[in-house]
Amino acid sequence: MTPDHLEALSREVVACRRCPRLVAWREEVAQAKRAAYMHEEYWGRPLPGFGDPSAKVLVLGLAPAAHGGNRTGRIFTGDRSGDWLFAALYRAGLANQPTSVARDDGLALSGCYITAAVRCAPPANRPLPSERDNCMPYLVRELSLLASVTVIVTLGGFAWDVALRTASALGAAIPRPRPRFGHGAAIDIDRWTLIGCYHPSQQNTFTGKLTEAMMDQVLTRARELAGA
Repeated sequence: MTPDHLEALSREVVACRRCPRLVAWREEVAQAKRAAYMHEEYWGRPLPGFGDPSAKVLVLGLAPAAHGGNRTGRIFTGDRSGDWLFAALYRAGLANQPTSVARDDGLALSGCYITAAVRCAPPANRPLPSERDNCMPYLVRELSLLASVTVIVTLGGFAWDVALRTASALGAAIPRPRPRFGHGAAIDIDRWTLIGCYHPSQQNTFTGKLTEAMMDQVLTRARELAGA
């Protein structure tokens, strides 16, 4: 039943128009396009999560990239952050191939599900608090449907905060003081273990703030904790 329910949720996400600023931006980008992708038809809509419905590991990102997921129609697909992430997932045994360039490229996740805190590409990659709050109910429902998930890898501080808010909305007690994000930080909350990981943005990977070894360590730990 869960895959059907996830599919129904995905259809609802794709049809969402709750945030006027995000709707305008994602559609403007999809119409104007980037010169390198001028021949392509942009997705230009919100992005649902994807992956293994029986996943034990959930990877939570910030939001789609304007010319990545907003173009291809799948989170982290077709951008530099995704290149880094999927290569790491492949090395960890959670993906069947190290690259993801299109929705129909054959990528399959095993024991892993990927989603985002905000489902539309935001201007300057910075969602507003109201946009975060408008989108969070989708993650609450998604996580409730993904009953096998025991480990949540949060890519960046924004995702860490949304994961805490989502766990709280599902009835989990959040420790006080509130757990702070950090690369490799881990906290047990109800049935989940949250693990922090620097976001694989170019700003982090080009400067060496996040290395392949650092991301491999996080994903290996996540898989071991989940028994995936």
